[in-house]
Amino acid sequence: MNTLDCDVAVVGGGPAGSAAAITLARAGRDVVLVDKATFPRDKCCGDGLTTSALRHLEALGLRPDAVASWHPVASTFICSPSGRTVELPLPAGGDAGTFAAVARRADLDAALLDVARAAGVKVHDGHALAGATVPAGGECVHLAVDGLGTVRARYAIGADGMWSPLRKALLGGAGEPEGYLGEWHAFRQYLASGGPEAQRGLWVWFEEDLLPGYVWSFPLPDGRLNVGYGVQRGSKRAPEPLGKRMSQLWPQILARPHIRAVLGPDARPEAPHKAWPIPARVERTPLTAAGGRALFVGDAARATDPMTGEGIGQALESGVLAAEAVVGAGALQPWVAGRRYEQAVRRGLALDNRLAGLLSTHGVAHRKGIRLAVRLAGATGWTRRAFGRWLFEDEPRASLATPARWHRHFLRRPGAFRPD
Repeated sequence: MNTLDCDVAVVGGGPAGSAAAITLARAGRDVVLVDKATFPRDKCCGDGLTTSALRHLEALGLRPDAVASWHPVASTFICSPSGRTVELPLPAGGDAGTFAAVARRADLDAALLDVARAAGVKVHDGHALAGATVPAGGECVHLAVDGLGTVRARYAIGADGMWSPLRKALLGGAGEPEGYLGEWHAFRQYLASGGPEAQRGLWVWFEEDLLPGYVWSFPLPDGRLNVGYGVQRGSKRAPEPLGKRMSQLWPQILARPHIRAVLGPDARPEAPHKAWPIPARVERTPLTAAGGRALFVGDAARATDPMTGEGIGQALESGVLAAEAVVGAGALQPWVAGRRYEQAVRRGLALDNRLAGLLSTHGVAHRKGIRLAVRLAGATGWTRRAFGRWLFEDEPRASLATPARWHRHFLRRPGAFRPD
């Protein structure tokens, strides 16, 4: 049996795992990353990138021209149940930078993993985690990896999804809600030949029968669209079994006149539809195991925004935070790494997601609430611009409640990937 030694082993090659691996490698750590999938691989997602996600990607060294389906957008159209539509413009032109973009996850994740390889990360895709143990003494973590042998590391970072095999191996069922299926469930299909209205920007329809869920249409190059919808699990509008009900409802949603008018008469499916659960309970999820030797990030930390279902920015942020905690603590103080990571998440992501959850439950869950929100957002040119930037996480959700994150350029910073 082969044994591979490293400083940190990362399980999972999505945005959270790549962000952690890149940050660690740049800090001089020897990093091994494993993933059961072979990249590029498809990942069920809306493919939308917020301002926060874009800034993280830029800091990590991703180049947009390395992502084949990269498509910047400068406007969002939000539609209330009453039919009112408000355009939320994002800064564009000159040296404003990019505040929102769309990119297929198959392309984005593979390109980010290439950045990890270039940083010195030893990437082993196509190799699944089979088990994990912490020997007596707790000085390292042993990972059993199919086709690779044993990976022995001072730290392991679990970026392996909401049902993290690494967490299950190290914690069993501790801290796990029985029968957990996520807070949201989403449904997506790629369409070809989208109409000109759909290509103008990101479209979000708050349909009364889906609240606090919504329907989206996000543009991709060559007239393609990522179209889907999400519903909150457990709400009265989301009867079980969700997957079957959502599949039955999908043709009806695509046929709704106000949605079809945007998608265009020629829009047609180019791939089968897919559905997936969305975990959004970072404040109630174990973030560490094995005395701090293992840290969980991205969907394994269940860090998705509970209001929008967006998870790429949160994945990138949690991956960087975990890596920084490991670097700051050093190899011999795992409890310090665990504590630093948990504190960083509580001060930022958990607080932001708690506020987003409250807004979802008490605001957009109700017809009157979302109508009021859309009306206020569209009241003036300033509210349209400010709401668009807030919605796309130009600033953290709970910025006003966290003075440590205040700065002079609130909602006035440039976007990512500004022209040289």
